[in-house]
Amino acid sequence: MNRPQQVPEPLTSGEVAHMLRVTPVTVARWADTGKLTSFRTPGGHRRFHRAEVEALLVPETVKRPT
Repeated sequence: MNRPQQVPEPLTSGEVAHMLRVTPVTVARWADTGKLTSFRTPGGHRRFHRAEVEALLVPETVKRPT
């Protein structure tokens, strides 16, 4: 029997900033310029996919958007 897949909880700008050691303003700028993918909640808050953010933490792919 198949188990339902768990969808990872999206990350807030503050959580992303903490993970990447940048400011939330930098995270918002990266999202505005398309260097980091985000989506908006119905209330207008920005959210990020955990897998994409975690991929930036892998040493081979650590290329901070400029």
